[in-house]
Amino acid sequence: MNIQKVAVIGAGVMGAGIAAHIANAGIPVLLLDLTPTLDKLLKADPAPLVHPKNARLITPGTIENDLPALAQCDWIIEAIVERLAIKQDLYRKLANVRRADAVVSSNTSSIPLHELVAGLPEDFAAHFIITHFFNPPRYMRLLEIVSSAQTDPDALATITQFCDHKLGKGVVACKDTPDSSPTVSAFSGYKPRYRKRLHWA
Repeated sequence: MNIQKVAVIGAGVMGAGIAAHIANAGIPVLLLDLTPTLDKLLKADPAPLVHPKNARLITPGTIENDLPALAQCDWIIEAIVERLAIKQDLYRKLANVRRADAVVSSNTSSIPLHELVAGLPEDFAAHFIITHFFNPPRYMRLLEIVSSAQTDPDALATITQFCDHKLGKGVVACKDTPDSSPTVSAFSGYKPRYRKRLHWA
């Protein structure tokens, strides 16, 4: 599968920054939140867009009205509040609208993968990973990816290659374990403030 269209759910600082970085790579992005807005993205400093015209690749929408449009997306990134119940409520909705081969990922930095997919359909879990971008996404090269024994190898390879080749990320495969990774901090030049669960795979 080729990644030709991406959705980001959550238009806060991280979600907007991720959407902008994907748009910088020339990929159309659907950016959903409670209200349709690009305000945080356009006002962010440092600038998340390489050129203001890249904003034309980002379509704002709402979670309430525009979830059906996710059926057109190859990769759906969740970047909402760090509360498990709220995330899982969203995932159940995504399970009803996503294409069968579409990959869903979370930008979480604090909730284990196995908890995120607990009780969700097997096919959804097989196409679900964690993709943890560092802030600001345009400028921080590191990307941590967490998968599991359930993860479809093709889905994982698709996202890993896309993030490496199209987004220019230094992808680190990580385990879903409760500890810190000083090697990751040194690699990225950024010391995570609260990430306590990832190791080198």
